[in-house]
Amino acid sequence: MPRCVRSSCNKWQYAISFMNRTFLDIHTHTIVSGHAFSTLAEMVVEAQRQGMSLLGITEHGPSIPGTCDPIYFRNLHVVPRRWDNLSLLLGAELNILDTTGRLDLDESYYKRLDIRIAGIHGFCWQGGTKEENTQGVIHAISNPWTHVISHPGDGAADLFFEPLLEASKQHRTLLEVNSTSMRPARGLVKSYENNLEILRLAKRMNIPIILGSDAHIAKDIANYEHCLPLLKETDFPNDLIMNYQRPEVLLDYLQIELKS
Repeated sequence: MPRCVRSSCNKWQYAISFMNRTFLDIHTHTIVSGHAFSTLAEMVVEAQRQGMSLLGITEHGPSIPGTCDPIYFRNLHVVPRRWDNLSLLLGAELNILDTTGRLDLDESYYKRLDIRIAGIHGFCWQGGTKEENTQGVIHAISNPWTHVISHPGDGAADLFFEPLLEASKQHRTLLEVNSTSMRPARGLVKSYENNLEILRLAKRMNIPIILGSDAHIAKDIANYEHCLPLLKETDFPNDLIMNYQRPEVLLDYLQIELKS
């Protein structure tokens, strides 16, 4: 399968420092995705500044307007995966295209990716009923190449969350609680309540989740600001939050081997 002085750090880092150390963020984007604003090197520098151990850079799959040509993913082998004390996972946020769970790259690319996130984006999603949508995401969860389902609670598709969590546990595919999707500027009105439901179910069912910054600029790496009120409201246990575990816990759970 942040230590910081209150007057000089971002408010989400200050809050997290009282909860647990954030070791990792595996859902971020660079300028390669077409609508993000930092380079790979800038993302690495910021993650190192924060003292993080593991950073995932997951560019959008080819169905998102303006993203990279698939040839980008064929050349990931040229990028070092170790930058001093920071390890990199280079991969993709693939698009779940329809209720069959079809993704927008094939297996010839999957093996080139360190990490594979899959999620629904309205630009390229052909949905159906709530039951059909749920089955589509379950198909993506059960795909042996999928590590994480991105922002299932953002409301892009109506979903039943309990069966998604059951499938998540069975296949060791993590569901993400995405901070960016709960920003008021996004206007995703269902996101807060949906993610609250995901956390309540995951706590009851004792299933780990992962927080996602979905950073599209370096300063937002490990920005889980909009997740924190939900974690507090649900009294969600730290030991079920993968970001608060050492990277080897996540890597073992997802059966990922770090490359050199």
